[in-house]
Amino acid sequence: MNQAHWHLLLNHAPILGSLFGLVLLLLAVALRLQPVLLRTGLVTLIVAALLTIPTQLTGDGAEEVVEDQPGVSEPLIHEHEEAAELSLWAMEATGALAVVSLLLLSRGHRQSGRVTYLTLAGAVASFGLMARTGYLGGQIMHPEARSTFVAPAGEAHEDDD
Repeated sequence: MNQAHWHLLLNHAPILGSLFGLVLLLLAVALRLQPVLLRTGLVTLIVAALLTIPTQLTGDGAEEVVEDQPGVSEPLIHEHEEAAELSLWAMEATGALAVVSLLLLSRGHRQSGRVTYLTLAGAVASFGLMARTGYLGGQIMHPEARSTFVAPAGEAHEDDD
């Protein structure tokens, strides 16, 4: 397996992990900080933050594999890289907040609620940035995902029969 394979294998984990952690935290808050959901959401965000690291590290190798392929655009790769770097920092900060929140919760600290809400805000930002990064990455090898895509003329569609 080359770096592109690894990148494709890993890149969904931070996106879906940040979404799943966000949903669990939202449920925990809606249910008045239900402890099991809260801890599960925080751990999920920590795992997503950890999986973001190898995803980022395989990005350069993936670029090397695809950059000379027909239809691959250097500006799209650059935009994806910039979004990925911002997403990495947001996700790592969210993961760090989740660690602090878990520690404060386990010690019954009175500031644990505030840190948990801050972690929730980080999860919202992280998921949004991760989703945008994934969207931009998908455009690199999938021209049909680009806003400028136009289906070739004369293509037959099944529903045209």
